[in-house]
Amino acid sequence: MSFGRRVGGAALALVAGVAAGCGGESGGVPASLVVEGEAPAAPYDGPLYVPTAPEWEGEGEPGPEEMRAMAGAAGRALECDGDIYLGGRSDPWPSDDGGATPEEGLAWHWSINGEEPPPYGFRVEREEKNRVLFSHDVDGRTKEAVIVAKDREDRPGWGPETTAQCDPAEFEPADDADGFHEIWTDEQGNRVPVTRVSSNRGPEHCDWQSAHFLTLGEDAHGGRGTTYVRDPKGVLPEQALAAPYDGDAELPEGARDTGYRLDDWRLWVDDEDDSRVYVRTPDGTELWPRTDAGCA
Repeated sequence: MSFGRRVGGAALALVAGVAAGCGGESGGVPASLVVEGEAPAAPYDGPLYVPTAPEWEGEGEPGPEEMRAMAGAAGRALECDGDIYLGGRSDPWPSDDGGATPEEGLAWHWSINGEEPPPYGFRVEREEKNRVLFSHDVDGRTKEAVIVAKDREDRPGWGPETTAQCDPAEFEPADDADGFHEIWTDEQGNRVPVTRVSSNRGPEHCDWQSAHFLTLGEDAHGGRGTTYVRDPKGVLPEQALAAPYDGDAELPEGARDTGYRLDDWRLWVDDEDDSRVYVRTPDGTELWPRTDAGCA
């Protein structure tokens, strides 16, 4: 797919085709995927088709401006507190695929990406001939938008045309569904954008599941932040670490509390030394070294 994603990790197993159907589903559409809902105070009134920019071929991940251009009308339908987080348009699919209804076309979006549909509900925000805008709203504001279209070139039946999403931190805690993102909070308990601080467990397909990665800095999840790792079992190569992991470290004199919290973890940094960060837990202090390790 050409959807400009910023998330990493192993893809989930491909879900069944939308025509298969199973318990709790109708026509392959999970019962909770589309809900009635209430119209927002200011529904999107722009065009449901906007020409999209080509798939990103630059270095690193696309920035918000490029992402929005790739997301077409879905990007315009978003109501983010910050920048767009991901978005793009669909690639073609085989002639015998696609959905028989707009709802099946929405479910098909996740099937062709090899992912499970999210457990939260979308609502029909706008309908036009051969196009439907599905939105997932938080407090009446659209945080994820998928425009489903019918019978486009090389895309038979109903299926996704463009999609766009706000930062995962802008969703409700109950919507933290993919298991990849860990949403940190600040000292006031506000959810911190994953583009500022992002953490996740290591990928199983590289046998790194015992490690824990954390990325800090501007656009932390767009490839331009600095990544640190908790590696108590030493599964990462030593040459990929700026220092050894230390599960019983002491805070240096110049360390400061960032205010970032993840459950009972508290993140500290030393502004004079970006080769490591410190995570304080109820059991003590851990030193997480900077890493440039990657998992293909």
